[in-house]
Amino acid sequence: MRAQGFEHWGVTDIDLHDAEAGLLQWLGAGFHGEMDYMARHGLKRARPAALVPGTVSVLMVALSYRPRASAWVDQAWGELERNSQANVSLYARGRDYHKLLRSRLHALGQSLKQHLPGLEFRAFCDSAPVMEVELAHRAKLGWRGKNTLLLNRQSGSMFFLGSLFLNRAIEQLPMALAGEIEAHQADPSSDRCGSCSACLDVCPTKAIVAPYRLDARRCISYLTIEHPGPIPVAFRAAMGNRIYGCDDCQLICPWNKFAVATPVEDFKTRPAFLNLSLTEALSWSEERFLQNTEGMAIRRIGHWRWQRNVVVALGNLLASGSAQEPLEDGKLHARQALIALRSQADPVLAEHIDWALNR
Repeated sequence: MRAQGFEHWGVTDIDLHDAEAGLLQWLGAGFHGEMDYMARHGLKRARPAALVPGTVSVLMVALSYRPRASAWVDQAWGELERNSQANVSLYARGRDYHKLLRSRLHALGQSLKQHLPGLEFRAFCDSAPVMEVELAHRAKLGWRGKNTLLLNRQSGSMFFLGSLFLNRAIEQLPMALAGEIEAHQADPSSDRCGSCSACLDVCPTKAIVAPYRLDARRCISYLTIEHPGPIPVAFRAAMGNRIYGCDDCQLICPWNKFAVATPVEDFKTRPAFLNLSLTEALSWSEERFLQNTEGMAIRRIGHWRWQRNVVVALGNLLASGSAQEPLEDGKLHARQALIALRSQADPVLAEHIDWALNR
């Protein structure tokens, strides 16, 4: 498993009965927003064998995406202060993790079959109704943080999770493999967040409505990626220059000072996104957007949502003032770019542009 670059791995059974009530409460409160697929799948998320019949255990893995720069946290905070710069969540600046992780999981599954005759597996990475954090916790990869992400002492939360659904029980694993798994599990014996509330306090939209409880409808990651319609006016100013995702609750987390740099060269920032200005981002045609996001997770939001998000960020630029940065020329260009787009925009995008111009 080390050969695939995974930092942590572990195996768990599929009994998630204790997690079902919390899942239903979260859905019942409407915290999933317009992610209707979460409600459609319902309890299938907590029942792995309903998703893949024959599943009796799940192998969970973690792969770091933390930037390689040693001062990555300070750099990330600094980027959020540069109002004219387009800010993209750290995880999405390079290659699409879904494809890379699934490929590595498949290779791992094929390797396991050499030790386990008759083994069958299915690989998933944020692409199916799987309670990944819950399974990873039970597989001893870490504990659920108050921001709802998985945390562990060795890697913080700066990693992707992937899963292999297996038709073999834990006790059927070869002794050598079981020993390797045990040696690379983190210590999740207890919640180590203690009295810390940094993630709740720093959230720009107060989306973490209580410890371990996230209202996606308020979350900037949800609003910029999953939400299909107009961004609620109440949350637009809080978006700042964030045009895809939000990292604040991870940047502030004390455990991420232990996060390890990614071993994956392909996760580094693509050239088109290095120091990308908001006005440049708005100028991208759909063809150029597709070219620049080829093989990236960002591509899935499509050109319209990209424009919507950038328009909101430009509105925040127009409303900003900074003694550290000469913004007047940038504001002039931003206003001109918004006016030029206004004549081509559909009614929903036009409303966002009008809001931005009136900031």
